[in-house]
Amino acid sequence: MSEVTITLEDDGRHGRYVAKVAGIDAEAELTFTHRGSNLISADHTGAPDSMRGTGAAAALVDRLVADARARQCKIIPLCSYVRARYEKHPDWQDVMTVAPGEDPRSS
Repeated sequence: MSEVTITLEDDGRHGRYVAKVAGIDAEAELTFTHRGSNLISADHTGAPDSMRGTGAAAALVDRLVADARARQCKIIPLCSYVRARYEKHPDWQDVMTVAPGEDPRSS
């Protein structure tokens, strides 16, 4: 796995985590939306083909979860990739939640 550098861009309503890998002229991102004082939705994760296999997308989700724990925030995993990673990490249930009106059994 390559060394991944992650930065956070946040305007108070929307934000994104950006991942870069040395030697690759591209970036992966995980976008999110603030849904309340302690609630965000993970909206989309994307990585170009040149970054596949670098671990960048997984690192983005790991950082999102770590930051949510530090801020005592909950995450609605709208993004299919974030949801798939959550299914592999039941220890993340302390920061994951469902959208209002969503059936938790479909998570």
